[in-house]
Formats: sequence, C-alpha cells, structure tokens
Amino acid sequence: MAQAQAQTTHAETQAHGGAHEDVGFPPFATETYGGQLLWLVITFGVLYTLMSKLVLPRLTGIIENRRVIIARDLDEAVAMKTRAEEAGSAYEKALAEAKGRAQALAQETRAKLAAESDAKRKALEADLNKRLAESEATISARKAEAMGHVRGIARDTASAIIERLTGKAPAPQAIESALDQINA
Repeated sequence: MAQAQAQTTHAETQAHGGAHEDVGFPPFATETYGGQLLWLVITFGVLYTLMSKLVLPRLTGIIENRRVIIARDLDEAVAMKTRAEEAGSAYEKALAEAKGRAQALAQETRAKLAAESDAKRKALEADLNKRLAESEATISARKAEAMGHVRGIARDTASAIIERLTGKAPAPQAIESALDQINA
C-alpha cells in the first residue's frame, strides 16, 4: 500500500510539470528582489508603527511606573530607617533618663532611710540615757536609804552581839557613842 501511494505521488508530479526543476533558495532569486524589497519595507513600516505607537509607549509607561515605585519605596525605606534610628535614640535617651531617675530615687530612699535610722538610733540612745539616769537615781536613792538604815542595823547588831556575849543588853547611849567614834 505504501508503495502504491508513492507511485501515485510520483505520477502526479510528472503530470504537472515533468521532472523537478532546481529553483534554489527563493529569497536569493534575483527575479523576486523587487517584490521582496517592497514587502520588506511594508512589513518594516507596519512593525515600526506598531512598535512606536503601541508597544513602546506601554513599555515606557511600565518602566517609568516601576522607576517611580522603586524610588518611592527607597524613599520610604530611608524614612523608615530614619524613624527607626530616631526611635532607637529616643529609647536610649528614655532608658538613660529612667536609670538616672532610678538611681536618684534609690539615693533619696537611702538617705531617707539613713535619716530615719539615725533619728530612731538617737531616740533610742536618749531613751536609754534617760533610763540609765533614772536607774542611777534610783540606785543612789536606795543606797542613801540603805545607808540611812545602816546606823540602825549596826546599832541593833552591836546590841545583839553584846547581849549574846555578855548576857545583858548594853545601854543605847553607849552604842550610839561607839558608832559616832567609828564614823568620825
């Protein structure tokens, strides 16, 4: 079957003009230069017109639009960077101020506590000095009172010792005169 088709195609080719003529590459045929040049000029003109009127304005608009967008984005990025740097420096400044206030507050609190502690210490010392003075006064009063009773105790003791040794009580005037001699 394939052989029959090949014979039919070969027969048709011979019927239409006989054998194959070698014409070469058609654009290099010198008989068609004029037509080729005319169509080249028409095609170039149409393509040039389409490119200059439709495609290039659109491409120029797109490129210009992108350039504007990129420039705006770069400006925004610079502005954001500036704002971020300003915010960072404001943060550092606020942090330094807060540290300064905290240190001042701590120093003030330390001074206040030291003053309160000193006042309490002085009040405690004054209270202790007052109690000490009262205690010394009480001791002196008791000592004076005890010393006031010593003469009576000495008289009673001397009378009791003499009575025990001798068996009879001595005269109170004799004991008083003996105590006066001791104190003198």
